[in-house]
Amino acid sequence: MATSQKRKNIIALHKAAAIQGLSPLLEISSKSESKVGQELSAFNLKIRVEGKETTIECAFQGSKVFENGGPFHDLYWVDSREAKRDPRLRESGRLVCFRMEEKDYPLAPTTSFYDWLYVNALYPRREWFEQLQPLAGFTDIEFNPERSLNCQARSCATFAALQQRGLLDEALESFEGFRDLMQPAGI
Repeated sequence: MATSQKRKNIIALHKAAAIQGLSPLLEISSKSESKVGQELSAFNLKIRVEGKETTIECAFQGSKVFENGGPFHDLYWVDSREAKRDPRLRESGRLVCFRMEEKDYPLAPTTSFYDWLYVNALYPRREWFEQLQPLAGFTDIEFNPERSLNCQARSCATFAALQQRGLLDEALESFEGFRDLMQPAGI
């Protein structure tokens, strides 16, 4: 779908949500009309890995470990779209875990590693993020539940919920602590 059509769909989605009392919303994707929404996209939001900055998308894709290969840490240092489309990600068998900076991360809960990366990337910008308040929520026109499990709008909402509840510092003490907070009894 063309960018112009996606933007029309975002506007229609936000108008429909406003009718239901959900407003304002922020589109979190490279297709957002908002500069902030574009910067919060996993293709643009930066995180430090191995002492250098890379995007969330590159960190996520480059940390995948498959039964027949990976992790492919060279993906940390390429363009986000190139990382997502790397053929090794489809040709290396079943995904078994994530590995970053010599630590393994489990596949379950399903979105925990992606959310962990996203929340860690936003943490240094937490004061800036407060300026976005009050928002009723976040959308991601790029998210397709038939092709993906992770959603940057959901991850952004997770950050916002942790911050609003005063749990952000506690959540980022360790991946295990974050994962435990994210269980149904937590957030």
